[in-house]
Amino acid sequence: MQKKFLILGLLLLTTGAFAAPQDESQPQAEQPAVQAPVEAQPVLLPLDIAQEVAQSEDASQPAAEAQPDLPPLDPAKLRGMRSAAAIVVKQEQERPLYSKNTDVPMPIASITKLMTAMVILDAQLPLDEQIIIEKEDVDTLRGTRSKLKVGMTLTRDELLQLALMASENRAAAALARAYPGGVPAFVAAMNRKAEALGMMDTRFVDSTGLNSGNVSTAQDLVKMVKASYGYELIREYTTAPSHAVGLRKSRNLPFHNSNRLVKSKSWDIGLSKTGYIRDSGRCLVMQVRIAEQELIIVLLDSWGKYTRIADANRIKRWIETGLARKPRAS
Repeated sequence: MQKKFLILGLLLLTTGAFAAPQDESQPQAEQPAVQAPVEAQPVLLPLDIAQEVAQSEDASQPAAEAQPDLPPLDPAKLRGMRSAAAIVVKQEQERPLYSKNTDVPMPIASITKLMTAMVILDAQLPLDEQIIIEKEDVDTLRGTRSKLKVGMTLTRDELLQLALMASENRAAAALARAYPGGVPAFVAAMNRKAEALGMMDTRFVDSTGLNSGNVSTAQDLVKMVKASYGYELIREYTTAPSHAVGLRKSRNLPFHNSNRLVKSKSWDIGLSKTGYIRDSGRCLVMQVRIAEQELIIVLLDSWGKYTRIADANRIKRWIETGLARKPRAS
């Protein structure tokens, strides 16, 4: 009898019946590992949604490819261009329709302020923060004037708008000064952003463009304009015809866009920025729609007071004429 019990005990041990308490605890420990994919699903879900959103956005973006293509345009017919460097490209394809000295670095003056705006917006600093105009913001390099007096207080948002729309130098200077780390950190961020955008022939030394050490090429500026166009506030502020800053005693201080073309009904402008110092000549960059085409125009070093505007109008007529001459299907 004892022998039978001994054999039965051995059988129970080998089958694991006595080990049941240990085996019951292990499945509980292993359960999280088995269920881990289930728990990970909520993390994957936003990614899936984000991918769907991105796909839907991408689906709308190629609308530019559906635009009626321009016929081959003859650059020789774009006569009378006065800008030392110029480029016209289709925005989505970055295919040049016209180019002139596009790889020559030169001062870009207040075109700089597009980069200033991107750095401010990338930092996600509070736009409603009050910033006081200080003596440090006054231009001692070229002695340019400003409606913004030392001691005035504006929001970061207003400074951004005035820098972009009216090319206000004290506004741009104050934005850099109020940046975490001050002007040196701000300029470093500008150059990092330029490098990230592939602007390899571009260098910034200040936030205003008053320093002729701010240099770029026409082809680099195409990249900067295209990147800037992705910011809603930059599009809005650079194309606003005017803005009034409210002062005490119910007074308003008016500012106007430095590019008069934004008021023209014959132009469809999505982004605009002008620039001028003696070293750079008259400069103008724009994102525009001409003949159903989304285009980027860069004009640098136009010495006449109105030549950058005249060059822009020449480009517009050249493209519209080229489209009108497109052969009809037989």
